[in-house]
Amino acid sequence: MERKILLNDCPDEKGLIAKITNICYKHQLNIIQNNEYVDNETGRFFMRTELEGIFCDEPFLTDIDQALPKGSRRQLIDSKRKRIVILVTKESHCLGDILMKAFDGSLDVDIQAVIGNHDNLCALTEKFCIPFHLVSHEAKDRDTHEQELIAAIDRYQPDYIVLAKYMRILTPDFVARYPHRIINIHHSFLPAFIGARPYHQAYSRGVKIIGATAHFVTNDLDEGPIVGQNVIHVDHTFNAEEMARAGRDVEKSVLSQALHQILEDRVFVQGNKTVIL
Repeated sequence: MERKILLNDCPDEKGLIAKITNICYKHQLNIIQNNEYVDNETGRFFMRTELEGIFCDEPFLTDIDQALPKGSRRQLIDSKRKRIVILVTKESHCLGDILMKAFDGSLDVDIQAVIGNHDNLCALTEKFCIPFHLVSHEAKDRDTHEQELIAAIDRYQPDYIVLAKYMRILTPDFVARYPHRIINIHHSFLPAFIGARPYHQAYSRGVKIIGATAHFVTNDLDEGPIVGQNVIHVDHTFNAEEMARAGRDVEKSVLSQALHQILEDRVFVQGNKTVIL
């Protein structure tokens, strides 16, 4: 018996749930879990169905295609552990959290490699028996550095690339190579305080909450589809450094929670928003 996940994203119309579940029954597939959502503003229907059985993918998907309206998108995904490559610079808290959660099984993921533009996190990575690759940006133009980075990443053919405090802006060509497959953690509750030094921006505004945002990377800096967010309270006694220290705990928890949703194929990207089922 196999397990797979069927994702449907299509224009809404009456009877879609019945049509899809009847096709699953026709093919003798057991529904383990089913979630659906209708976006009334766009008129689109989203459905995630976990299935178990003996799969004949082509006839099953042919029946699904015939049942769904025009403008539909569907995927049948093997329920297997996803492969990721993590990009880092110098900060260890997000990387350490992912490494530990992968080690203890609370994050079901296969970390293929960690790649850094500095070697500060090499020793930490290798404690978990995971390869670390230094792809330095020193004395290189951006295109040369990114081509070396792409070569290192593509050795592992990852499903996703995780920016665990990777402090370099990626070019449009790099982003286009991995559409909706690059996940970033931004140390601010977006859309507030975009760009560099957000805690200093927050401190100068006297904010009473600080937060973090996990999002897919697009060519618009820190404006890609948001997967997860959270905040904590601060007050006038916090300076910028203390805000940053408190914010690190939020950053690592938001990133790992977002990764959990993505790795379980629960995230649909719709324009610049996400639907999470």
